[in-house]
Amino acid sequence: MIIRVRAPEGMHRIEVGLEDTLARLLEKLAPTMNAPAPDSILLSRDAGRHELLAEFERSLVSLGLKHGDMLFATVAPSARPSVEPTGAGAAGSGGAGAGAGAGANGGRAEFVMQEPVDNLLEKDSGLIKRERDARMCKHGGNAMCEYCMPIEPFDKGYLEERKVKHMSFQAYLRQILANHKVRGDISGGIPPNIPLPLEDPDYRVRPNCRGGHAPWPGGICSKCQPSAITLQRQPFRMVDNVEFASPDIVDRLLAFWRTTRCQRLGLLYGRYDVSPDVPLGVKAVVEAIYEPAQSWELDGIKVALGSDEFAREVARADAGAEACGLQMVGMIFTDLTPAAEPGKVLYRRHADSYFLTSLECRLAAYMQLQRPNASRWARDGRFGSKFVTCCVSGNQDGDVDISAWQLSNSAMAMLAADLIVPSSEPSKMCVEESTSTRYVPDVFYRYTNEYNLAVTANAKPAFPVEYLLVNLTHGFPLVASTAFSSDSPFVIENRDHVHQPQTLGALKRHIESANGSPARLAMLLADFHLLVYLLGLDIMGPDEIQLAARVVREPAAATQAAQELMGSTGWQTLTLMLREASDSDLGGGGEAGQHHSAPAVPRTGSPPPGQADAGNGAAGSSWACRHCTFENDARVSSCDMCALPRD
Repeated sequence: MIIRVRAPEGMHRIEVGLEDTLARLLEKLAPTMNAPAPDSILLSRDAGRHELLAEFERSLVSLGLKHGDMLFATVAPSARPSVEPTGAGAAGSGGAGAGAGAGANGGRAEFVMQEPVDNLLEKDSGLIKRERDARMCKHGGNAMCEYCMPIEPFDKGYLEERKVKHMSFQAYLRQILANHKVRGDISGGIPPNIPLPLEDPDYRVRPNCRGGHAPWPGGICSKCQPSAITLQRQPFRMVDNVEFASPDIVDRLLAFWRTTRCQRLGLLYGRYDVSPDVPLGVKAVVEAIYEPAQSWELDGIKVALGSDEFAREVARADAGAEACGLQMVGMIFTDLTPAAEPGKVLYRRHADSYFLTSLECRLAAYMQLQRPNASRWARDGRFGSKFVTCCVSGNQDGDVDISAWQLSNSAMAMLAADLIVPSSEPSKMCVEESTSTRYVPDVFYRYTNEYNLAVTANAKPAFPVEYLLVNLTHGFPLVASTAFSSDSPFVIENRDHVHQPQTLGALKRHIESANGSPARLAMLLADFHLLVYLLGLDIMGPDEIQLAARVVREPAAATQAAQELMGSTGWQTLTLMLREASDSDLGGGGEAGQHHSAPAVPRTGSPPPGQADAGNGAAGSSWACRHCTFENDARVSSCDMCALPRD
């Protein structure tokens, strides 16, 4: 027989046997309601839940249920995902406070650990205060009217007045909750009678369809096939601003291009914080850039994303960042081409060409899928991603500039469903064709034609990538303040081909420059690249790594942490190994050990080749090729880049 169950998200029809018990019905119902456990579902005969069904071992027939009967179901409030466990929840008592553990009501056994910035913003009402209007307000100073009362952060008039294309994620969440009469502080959680409001789009064929056909790809019906996709501008963005803690962070990345004229990719590590410029806004504060192993070209970058080596490298960098209280927040890459005018670069990315190529969009969507955003307001505990993508290219004045982007949730879902593929035209994204194992729904996009009319067009075979982009703002603080404040930075990783290798010899000279001073060592340890290199050596234990990272986490206690580290077993083993080994055993790289960064160059443009080469030529340790400007070792007579002779 079939039992109808009305839930907050819609109607479910559950097929059960005559001998099935109530517990069996709940087992079949739990997956369709996305319930964490069958016994977390509250089942009743009426919508008001006045008569709950709790005799789980009795058969449905003995409970008086027959074919076609309707029941009402909802997930218990104690099973809702929450921010963090309380003491009672952590102890497994099943309390329904800020944390919900697996208790007597069958609550969820795990917790959705949101970003701290989201927990902080949920306590904010988000209301935008307005001053008293001297012309329209007729009341006294202690009263309010419609012209001066606070407005919601998603207010349409407010967004149009300030030409805001994308509201913040928290403002978007408040807009949805306002439809359910939920306003103000939402840190207490969602009311039990309201379904979880967020859900990522899913363009894949739904599994376990009960339409009476063979599972996909053997069969498909209107219930399990995805609906048609209409691409439109996403009204919100997960991150509103990208802030680089110091200009030197970007300068060290650009130093590679200034030396080689080749492009470079880096992973951004930092934290998420409240953005005061946007109502309920979030900003990604970048503290360091890690450069993974990559092949360098004049017009592109190749990175082995799916390789084990790349995974180990990123895991090591993640561990170093986590020890410092940071995380990966995005990626950055360069696309710079010198212009004919000295000190200028070509202006290639604009509205008439492209902002991100289709290949870059696919890469950004892939990285966002690897770093989903945890949200207790989403049905599966995840919604979108806070991963950002930054591009360093030329602006309309020919200066070096940064643009920041995210890919929409629809772009992530289309990539997850294998619906899109980059095209040979940078500004176009191709839609895949349906095959025997891949179902591609109809895809449309809307645009305004020459008569200023909204027109819907078929996105096959290709559509503009702008429909997948969400643009962010970026900038630098007025006063640079970075967690990694070392005045003598360590060599950057994976720069061996420009004669800046990370070797034990470079590490030995770096450590010896402290002269045994804890304060000086603390200054040297405030370097992300050094910390990741120490992790890769696998000599120091987790406790020693935490001591080294404490220099970054607690600047006030940096000297004390460095002194404790100097007395640890792992550090003494490292210094003993470096002291006893000869220079030949430690590897060369004299230049790398002495010159840790490229000469300072203004950030607003690239120097002329002759000027960039003059600074290095004076040292006598390298020479610049007059054909391609590549920096070569002084001992070679031909260019390592173009193979042309030195003279």
